[in-house]
Amino acid sequence: MKAFLKNYRQSPRKVRLVAGLMKGKSVNESIAELDFLAKRASFPIKKLLFSAVANAKQLGIEKENLMVKELRVDKGITMKRMMPAAMGTGHRINKRTSRITLILAEKIEKVKKTNKRTVLKKVSPRTVLNQK
Repeated sequence: MKAFLKNYRQSPRKVRLVAGLMKGKSVNESIAELDFLAKRASFPIKKLLFSAVANAKQLGIEKENLMVKELRVDKGITMKRMMPAAMGTGHRINKRTSRITLILAEKIEKVKKTNKRTVLKKVSPRTVLNQK
């Protein structure tokens, strides 16, 4: 379950502050955290998270079983502008953009513990329904 946001008009350095808070958390925790975060990048990342959840729903995976596996912020294109400066010169202004990649994964729960070895199992919606 992937979602992409290309050419978001904010520098990657500022967007990575928000992205670092969400890695490894469940979708519900991430949404609650983004609601109360006072950063401009929180709203577009929240929309991107909802888009990835919708993509997962198309595959039949419930929202409660998802977690943020990877949230990568790379640099996008840089728009170059000029600012007039003293004595007829000009200084370059770089307007940076970001490319955000969000990857969701299913949660993994610990099933049983044997002699110094832990067996991991994926939680799927079908097994949850069959257990009830």
